[in-house]
Amino acid sequence: MRISRFARIAVVSAGLGLAPAFALDGTPSPSEQITPTATEAFRTGANALKVGEKAKAISSLQYAAEKGHALAQWKLGRMYAEGDGVPRDDLRAFDYFSRIADSHADESPQMPQARIVAYAFTQLGHYYLDGIPNSTVKPDPDRAREMFSYAASYFGDADAQFQLGRLYLEGPVGEKRQAVRWLASAANKGQYRAQALLGKILCQGDLVPRQIARGLMWLTLARESATNEQDAWIRDMQEKASTQATDDERSMAVSYLERFLKGRRD
Repeated sequence: MRISRFARIAVVSAGLGLAPAFALDGTPSPSEQITPTATEAFRTGANALKVGEKAKAISSLQYAAEKGHALAQWKLGRMYAEGDGVPRDDLRAFDYFSRIADSHADESPQMPQARIVAYAFTQLGHYYLDGIPNSTVKPDPDRAREMFSYAASYFGDADAQFQLGRLYLEGPVGEKRQAVRWLASAANKGQYRAQALLGKILCQGDLVPRQIARGLMWLTLARESATNEQDAWIRDMQEKASTQATDDERSMAVSYLERFLKGRRD
């Protein structure tokens, strides 16, 4: 169900005050300082990041973020979530992503900015799934599902669809069937972990009729992108499925794969 407006999430977070105004040419006296717009501040911060001026970048991005600049909020959220150029601080990241979700929940899915809004909802889903230690953000699976569901359904975000599919797989049988639908949607958009899970389901035939050739196709696609150590299960599953498949099934999987890739190119 589409949410008309995302309710503001109360977060206890200190130290997110406005950065001091700064002059654009770097030389005027305080009385002559020009107050930058949010867009100007964001550009200054982005350029500072490129040349490694982290302190200037953070100050400018925080200024833009406090002015409501969604890209600045997104950038800061990612930086604090990953500890990129700043000490990792999940609560600050949560706050920045919450601001985006609060102000842009109704963003048109066709607009370029929709991508970062969907990302914010998906990240909030992760935080609600696991909670943030020593904070007011506690594990809340229902809230997490709500975040993933909104990004998956309204924005059509592939990562959110994958996460929603994973949650449904852990639920009762009725929900597990829904998982296949969400995983298929994400897989067709290139989400490789969704491709792997869908391939595994098709090869096993637990929730849907067994389709080894099509399952092997998805696992083969997923393996091409599975470069991290945490994705070793994808490589193992693909090798196992390939070994267990017949020659005809392997040949059919290749045909499915060629057809899928051709369709994406066209």
